[in-house]
Amino acid sequence: MIRGLYTSALGMITNMQRMDVITNNMANVNTTAYKRDHVVSHAFSDQFLHRLNDPGIRMFNHSQIVGRINPGVFVDDVFTAFTQGSMQQTGNSLDIAIFGQGFFTINVDGEEMFTRDGAFTLFNGMLMTATGGRVQGLNGDIVLPNGYIVIDERGRIFVNDEYQDTLQMTMFTDLHSLRKQHDNLFTITENSEIIPFEGTLQQGFLEGSNVNIVSEMVQMITLSRAYETNARMVTIQDNTLQHAVNDIARR
Repeated sequence: MIRGLYTSALGMITNMQRMDVITNNMANVNTTAYKRDHVVSHAFSDQFLHRLNDPGIRMFNHSQIVGRINPGVFVDDVFTAFTQGSMQQTGNSLDIAIFGQGFFTINVDGEEMFTRDGAFTLFNGMLMTATGGRVQGLNGDIVLPNGYIVIDERGRIFVNDEYQDTLQMTMFTDLHSLRKQHDNLFTITENSEIIPFEGTLQQGFLEGSNVNIVSEMVQMITLSRAYETNARMVTIQDNTLQHAVNDIARR
């Protein structure tokens, strides 16, 4: 009975963690190039139930297995889905969308980070993200003169038809080796392996979020019901224990 309390409570905790991920996805449904997260749950190993102190089996000097029990599930990991978001035309010459897999390289306070958010801006001629990261080219920080800016599908930047630099695009063999950070940025881990960028770029477009709001709401409703069910089970088991202590023990 006590085991049942722990199993139900663990289910409530797991559903709360999954709900946090879903609400974060929904909050970023309009964030440029946001990639939705999803929770991977893992069940504890099944345990055997044994019948002990049974006169019918005591002579064999061992317990009899009468079934299995699982202590519940827990959140194993949070994965990011890197599926392509929808393309939105803006007409802004500093808005760049990535078609296919790949990332822009950004310098944030001396640390190399990566993003698919191509909503760039110019500050004193330096190409930057909306949150102040410095966009990197093959020659380092990209600094552009005044003029008409054209960025082709390979990331080459021209100002008044004169070549300036090329966006430093990055791709990885295993996208799940990346770690999501603040401001729609990613960092690498020891398992991240860089490979040549094979996608294309489109000036005047931005990639939208890959969050499906309807799907997220359906999952939220399902989780809410599962949480309520576990909460009711905790109440039922608590009442049963109370009855066992207060009533049965007196007889």
